[in-house]
Amino acid sequence: MATEPTEPTGGPAADPAATRDLLALDAEHVWHPYGPMPGTVPPLLVTEASGVRLRLADGRELVDGMSSWWSAIHGYRHPALDAALHEQAGRMSHVMFGGLTHEPAIRLATTLAEVTPGELRHVFLCDSGSVSVEVALKMCLQYQRSRGRPEKRRMLTWRGGYHGDTFHPMSVCDPEGGMHALWRGVLPEQVFAPAPPSGFDRPVDGSYVDELVRHVEQHADELAAVVVEPVVQGAGGMRFHNPEYLRTLREVTEANDVLLVFDEIATGFGRTGALFAADHAGVVPDVFCVGKALTGGYLTMAATLCTPAVAEGISRGEVPVLAHGPTFMGNPLASAVANASLGLLRDGDWRADVARIGRVLGDGLAEAADLPSVRDVRVLGGIGVVQLDHEVDMAAATRVLTEHGVWLRPFRDLIYAMPPYVTDEADLGRIAGAMVATARQA
Repeated sequence: MATEPTEPTGGPAADPAATRDLLALDAEHVWHPYGPMPGTVPPLLVTEASGVRLRLADGRELVDGMSSWWSAIHGYRHPALDAALHEQAGRMSHVMFGGLTHEPAIRLATTLAEVTPGELRHVFLCDSGSVSVEVALKMCLQYQRSRGRPEKRRMLTWRGGYHGDTFHPMSVCDPEGGMHALWRGVLPEQVFAPAPPSGFDRPVDGSYVDELVRHVEQHADELAAVVVEPVVQGAGGMRFHNPEYLRTLREVTEANDVLLVFDEIATGFGRTGALFAADHAGVVPDVFCVGKALTGGYLTMAATLCTPAVAEGISRGEVPVLAHGPTFMGNPLASAVANASLGLLRDGDWRADVARIGRVLGDGLAEAADLPSVRDVRVLGGIGVVQLDHEVDMAAATRVLTEHGVWLRPFRDLIYAMPPYVTDEADLGRIAGAMVATARQA
């Protein structure tokens, strides 16, 4: 069986009248993420995706530098993933997970327990990344209540973070610079430490370490857990930090009877150059969230893993079960394609692919550092970021990017890329060139 994704087959553009009709229906009925209703900027109509390219209804092809919001790490229409999906659909597309189980979910949970750091042996399969964080926070709260410490019900995190759009995860997103200030006074009030100093290779700031430790120690009696994105803060600003701060968090949480949660929804499965960002620090949290790339971008699925100590603590409580159970938990289709995606990582050379992405993006983005509107250029693993000194004009940026044959989705002051691992050097060069052109015209 082929192991590389196919490229688009090409063909004529869709009928213009049909395209107009579809976009009119979209404008009338479809509410797109982070947008008003009705929308103010018409979306691009995609008719086919294959390899690393999106084919539009007007016949254009765009290189996808976003991996469909960081999930399609193997590209589109990958033969191995397609085959897993088709084979599983021929057997069983879905069955409830309460009281029943099935091989794809068992295999997936077993593999996740094997590849994640340390003794994260217990796996709760859930619907999406945001829900996996919901489950993680619920695990931590139930664990503390089961131990007779119901007063330990707050979370500590650092500023600049993003953990999802459902209610409890919103409470640990940045309360000022994030998207959820609207909900202040409704969400639980959590404890926020300053954001870690920027720079993966920047030396550790001893004064920041002291401040981080002080925050945890001062609030230890009310903290259920510390929740952070390790190494890369994603939608909160695409900031990179020294992994040593994770070791600090592990030490101070253990010393103060506080759980540690790592949200690796964006960073998991190789994106930072390590299989998991936690591996950069050699740190094992108590609870661990993965999603996005878990199914290679095919179906929505995430997972929350925990150590035996957390699971046993919950099971000894007054309510000895984890009080969560999604209808589509452990969906066989999603489990099967997730197993195939993990198999591609296991059998392939993702480390070389991610290193190649970082090298080409680093070389291609270097000239952007000299542009007057650019504040910073940074690359880590398969992530490239150009940070402006002002907010991105989305309409203008999208126009420049698509003129260069590239699809990216800038936000705030950031033009960034997280390409599929199968992207070749020519297309990586095109992505970098489009980012520089967009920054030049910003």
